Amino acid sequence: MNYYNEIKTEILNNEITKRVKDYSKNKSDLTTYYNVGKLLSEAGKHYGEGIIKEYSEKLTKEFGKGYTISNLKRFRQFYNYIQKGATLSHRLTWSHYSELLPLEKVCVLNYYIKLIEEQNLTIRELRKRIKNKEYERLDEQTKLKLIKDEKLEVQDTIKNPIIIKVMLIMK
Repeated sequence: MNYYNEIKTEILNNEITKRVKDYSKNKSDLTTYYNVGKLLSEAGKHYGEGIIKEYSEKLTKEFGKGYTISNLKRFRQFYNYIQKGATLSHRLTWSHYSELLPLEKVCVLNYYIKLIEEQNLTIRELRKRIKNKEYERLDEQTKLKLIKDEKLEVQDTIKNPIIIKVMLIMK
């Protein structure tokens, strides 16, 4: 009996199960936050902005600290972004979306969502790219290609913001 292969198989099965559970939990979280955001958006139309504070107090008493006023506002903002045309990807975590919510334009939001999916960015990497204003540094032709979902060429990629010029001094 090859114990190493048996151990490896057990660990591999466990890792697969954990990943499937993580994906299912994340999908469930995003769906829940979207639905809560929708309900808060509708409730706000009937009862005003104060409803979030009231609901936050009640939910915090019943379920714990995850339902602060700012979190409930983020859920509503998340719902509104999806309604405006932002992509909902179950491959992104709530933490990714929380980083993206301050972005105002849906095209910018979708750019970073696509980037996260394609390059499997961590939260830290995403923060760095947003801070460096990666989308804003793209030229207009590249942005049009992104909107039309066209394939990008090498020349479309982000230009290096640092340009070094060498000056030769002749004697």
